Amino acid sequence: MAEHRLGIIMHGVTGRMGTNQHLIRSILAIRANGGVSLSNGDRVVVDPILVGRNADKVERLAKAHNVERWTTDVDAALANKDDRLFFDAASTQLRADLLKKAIDAGKDVYCEKPIAETLDAALDLARYAKANGAKNGVVHDKLSLPGLMKLRALRDNGFFGDILSVRGEFGYWVFEGDWQTAQRPSWNYRKEEGGGIILDMLCHWRYVLDHTVAPVKAVSCLGATHIPRRWDENGNEYAADADDAAYATFELEGGIVAQMNSSWCTRVRRDDLVTFHIDGTLGSAVAGLHSCKTQSRVNTPKPVWNPDEPQVLQFLDHWVDVPNNQIYDNGFKMQWEDFIRHLVEDAPWEYDLLSGAKGVQLAELGMKSWAERRWLDVPELEL
Repeated sequence: MAEHRLGIIMHGVTGRMGTNQHLIRSILAIRANGGVSLSNGDRVVVDPILVGRNADKVERLAKAHNVERWTTDVDAALANKDDRLFFDAASTQLRADLLKKAIDAGKDVYCEKPIAETLDAALDLARYAKANGAKNGVVHDKLSLPGLMKLRALRDNGFFGDILSVRGEFGYWVFEGDWQTAQRPSWNYRKEEGGGIILDMLCHWRYVLDHTVAPVKAVSCLGATHIPRRWDENGNEYAADADDAAYATFELEGGIVAQMNSSWCTRVRRDDLVTFHIDGTLGSAVAGLHSCKTQSRVNTPKPVWNPDEPQVLQFLDHWVDVPNNQIYDNGFKMQWEDFIRHLVEDAPWEYDLLSGAKGVQLAELGMKSWAERRWLDVPELEL
């Protein structure tokens, strides 16, 4: 068994998602496990270097997690030919140019989403990577959640019969920042800084629907800025002019109707922060991040509408848990491992920059649908 070193330039991992999911629960977990196993029995050992603008933050993060290498100099990191992969989890506004710079330095690239603010920029980036022979990937983390994996298994095994509809609810109350500290950064609520829930979440819903249910063919979207004033990380009041809620309807291949509500202005009364309810002719299922419950045709109760009497059926009791018949690892870590195998031994990988561009396309169409108050078709994308 041989070991192969993979140097990874990790840019923008001082933020919440970058630190927790990509650094600690993915790369450092992979390092603690001795690397990523390959099909021939070899292992890929990861060697990260942390890169960020704030020297104090980056140094403290590196020392806290026993990462030897860190820097504030992106150019110097890119110049090191011993580090093959560049990863970015920083600003959406800067991502496309930064990834191009990494590609120019001979790096393969992996990044968070959205990959750009506009479809033109996203497609240009994907074409640039292809023209320069750079292997590339975009995080599609929700596909590796246990709840979504169970839903996809139900679909693949014919549990639903003909799928009729999907209803998704995502969101929670993000504190305004005056009484309690907000759980999300203030740039999320500023248009000029690339904020807005449509750009953020419709990128997710594109790949979730495409891969878990059926491809998206058309969209109708209504956005809203429900809370126009918020307080930033320093306690300063600011105008929150980006959309903080989105109410979208999608037509999927086969005539399936999907409805997705996304909101940072809703108080949760459901099983999880995100839930997906799929109805089919032979059965239905409701999934959260981890759990998935089903109700088949033969086990469907017979409700009777009678507004004059209290409801006697306990509807939640008629659903059955899908068992955990396998060990579910962290979804971000699983995708990191798959992408590393793709890099080193050319293992299959379908979540590339073109797939990321499809998410940006749907977000852009959602914004246009909101502005023009009409349905819009989703054209096929090609490089």
